[in-house]
Order: sequence, then structure tokens, then C-alpha cells
Amino acid sequence: MSRVAAAIDRAHGEGRGAFVGYLPIGFPDLRTSIEAAVTLAENGADVLELGPPYSDPVMDGPVIQEATQLALARGFRLRDTFTAVREITSRVDVPVLVMSYWNPVFQYGVDRYADDLLAAGGAGLITPDITPEAAGDWIAASRRTGLDRVFLAAPTSSDERLDLVVENSTGFVYTVSTMGITGERAELDAAARTLVERLRAHGAERACVGIGISNAEQVTGVLEYADGVIVGTALVRALRDGGTEQLAAVTRELVSGRAG
Repeated sequence: MSRVAAAIDRAHGEGRGAFVGYLPIGFPDLRTSIEAAVTLAENGADVLELGPPYSDPVMDGPVIQEATQLALARGFRLRDTFTAVREITSRVDVPVLVMSYWNPVFQYGVDRYADDLLAAGGAGLITPDITPEAAGDWIAASRRTGLDRVFLAAPTSSDERLDLVVENSTGFVYTVSTMGITGERAELDAAARTLVERLRAHGAERACVGIGISNAEQVTGVLEYADGVIVGTALVRALRDGGTEQLAAVTRELVSGRAG
């Protein structure tokens, strides 16, 4: 079983849902981003999702875009991804997924990327802008290395697409709560619950919901029907506004919603 799946199942064994926390690598600088990820793990995150900054972040909302653009301006390089993952995994026993747009992986070399991520202690990749039918090289590389591959399902996904996503995802299926970019929302789209039900019908064992979740009440609501919840913008804002101390406090507040 994958380390990510094991972490989700361990949370369930403790009578709660899983909490997946996202932060960009290199924000506000590489050293602080490493400390921030460790802070997430030490304050209750079950899985870490780390995003290498990208120049064309089509899914990212304004808070995350601002953070990643600052990281790029301050000199982030793709190789810093593996440096960060290596140090984080040496300090905490929480699986680390990298959330990467596909072009950097392709330019780096799919097999080389997989090998370097594995060597750094990473658990796998979340690939928001590539579909399973276009990801043959990555599927082969992940099978060879044992890395998880997390594909996205959206409320607009056809039944045929959901079949492909469920068949080819490991760890969990990233369930997009609403159409559009990331960011906090006052109310989550009810389509997320329907989408999880559809994924279950297509055989998904683990579905984690992300995009728009920003408080403990929303965490509790999502975990009524999903296996895990993914939070990004609220954590990035906390790091931006109050450093790792505020990040720790916000993380503790959010994870308090896991048990209902």
C-alpha cells in the first residue's frame, strides 16, 4: 500500500478524516518554506502537499499566485524541490506529495524527476493539468518507482473520465470541490458531495476534497462524506501574515474539525 493511502487509513483508524496541507516551496524563501512544512506536520497534518512555483499557475488563486511569484522572483529553481523534500522527510514522518504542473516535469525528464523525487523521500505527484490518457510516461515511471500518482476529478467530469481517474490514481483521488481557481469561499459547492458519491460508484477507495476549504467547520462538513480534506490558501495566508507561529495556530484550528 502507498504511504499516502496508509496515512489516510491510519487517520480513519483513529476515528477521524485525514488532513492534507498545501504550501508552496520557496515562500517566502526556501529555508522558511521547509520550516513551514515541518510546522504543518508537527501540528497535525497527515499528508503534506508541496507546490513548486510555476510561471503560469492556471489553477491557483490570488494568495497562492502571489506567494509563488515571490518565490520565483527570489530565485526558486526546480532542483530546490528535491532539496526541500529531502530535508522535510528527514525531519518528519509524514508523506510528502509534490503538486506540480506538468511542463516542469516534462522538461526535467519524467524518469529523472521520478527517480530524484523518490531519492529525496517523496511519496508521489499530484498532477492538476494532465489527464490519465496523456500521462503514459508518468504512469510507467510511478509504477517503476512506487510513487503515488494523484489525478484530479471535477464536478464536470464524465463517467468515462472518472473511470480513468479512479483506475490510474493511487493514494487518493483529488476531488475538486467546485469549478474555478483555488481560494477560500464562504460556502462550498454542494457538487463536491455528489462527486464523491460518483467516485465511490466508480470504485474509488479514497477521495480527498480540496479547493475553497478555509475553516474547521468546513473541514468537519467535508469529512462527513470524504476521506480527507485538502487546505491551501488559508495556510499560505497564515504563513504570509504571521510566519510559522501563525501557521501552527491556524493548522491546529483547522485540524480540530477532523473529528467533527
